[in-house]
Amino acid sequence: MSALFDAELLSSVLRATTPVLLAALGGLLCSRAGVFNIALEGFMLLGAFAGVAGAFYTGDPLLGVIIAATAATALAALLGLGTITLKGDAIVLGVALNLLAAGATGFLLRQLLGATGTFTDPSLRGLGTIEIPGLSAVPFLGDVLSGHSVLVYLSWVAVAVVTVLLFKSPWGLRLRGVGEQPQAAQSLGVSVTKYQYTAVLVSGVLCGLAGAQLALGNVTLFSEGMTAGRGWIAVVAVMLARDHPIGALGASLLFGLAEGLGFRLQGEGLPQQFTDAAPYVVTLLALLLSRVGPLGRRRRARAVTGHEAGGADASPTMQDRAVTQLDDSPVGAASDARPGPGAGER
Repeated sequence: MSALFDAELLSSVLRATTPVLLAALGGLLCSRAGVFNIALEGFMLLGAFAGVAGAFYTGDPLLGVIIAATAATALAALLGLGTITLKGDAIVLGVALNLLAAGATGFLLRQLLGATGTFTDPSLRGLGTIEIPGLSAVPFLGDVLSGHSVLVYLSWVAVAVVTVLLFKSPWGLRLRGVGEQPQAAQSLGVSVTKYQYTAVLVSGVLCGLAGAQLALGNVTLFSEGMTAGRGWIAVVAVMLARDHPIGALGASLLFGLAEGLGFRLQGEGLPQQFTDAAPYVVTLLALLLSRVGPLGRRRRARAVTGHEAGGADASPTMQDRAVTQLDDSPVGAASDARPGPGAGER
C-alpha cells in the first residue's frame, strides 16, 4: 500500500485535479449567478486545441495559454448571448456548444495543424515546471508540491480568490443576490445582465486555462476529444460542492485521485478499460451518495427547513437549477405534456 500511495502518485493527482478544479470554479460562478452552464466540456476542449495551436505557431506556451483562455471566452460569450440576452434554453445551448467545440476542433485540427486524430510535434513546447525554493528540498513534501506548472499553482490561488470574492466582498454578495433573487437585486439597482455575463465570461477564461493545463501541462499534444468528459465531471463537482469553492476543491481532488490511481493500476497490469473508467465510476458513486446517503438526507432536511424559514438554505444550487432547467426544457415540457396510461379513456 505504501508503494502505491507514494509522492509520485500524489504529484500526479494534483496535476489531474487542476483541469477539473478550474472548470468547476467557472461552473460554480455561473451557478451562483443563476446561469446553468453545462458547456464546460466544450470550453475546455476548445481551450486545449487553441492552446496547442497557439503554442505551436508562436513558439511560446504562455502565449498558447492566453490564446486558449481567449478562445474559450469567445465560446462562453455565445452561451451568454443565447441564455442571458436571448433567453434561450440553457441545456439545449450547452449541449449544442459542446457539439460545436467537438466538431470545430476536429475540423481545425486538419485545416490548421495538418493532423488527424492526434497532433504532436518536436517543436511544440509545453508549460515548464516551477521548483519552489526551499520546499523542493524537503523530502516527500517537496516531491508532491513542487515541480508543477504555473497553472497548477494558479488553481490553488483561484480557490482562495473565488472564496473571498463570493463571501467576503460586495461583488460576491451582489452576484449571489442576482442568482438567488434577480428581481430583488434589480430593484436595488444591480444589473442582473452585467453580473451574469461576467460570471459566464470568467467561466470561459477558467475553462480555457483548464484546457491549456490538460494539453500543455499534463501532456504536450492535442487529441480529438481529449477532455474525455472532464467538463461533465466538473459539473458534478459543482453539484457535490453545493456551489462552494472549497467543496469544489475537495470533489476535484477526489476525481484526481481516481484518475491517478487508474494510471498507477494500469501500470500494475490492470486492463486499461477498467482504469480509464475509474474517474467516471467515482463520479457516479459520489453523485449517488450525495443524493441518497446520509449527506443527501441532511441536505434535504436543511433545504426543507430553509424553505420553510425563508433562510439562506433556501437559495437554489446547481442541482436545483438542473431540475428546473430540465423541467422547463423542450424535452421536459414534452414529457409533461405526454398523456399517461388510460388518458384517452377519461
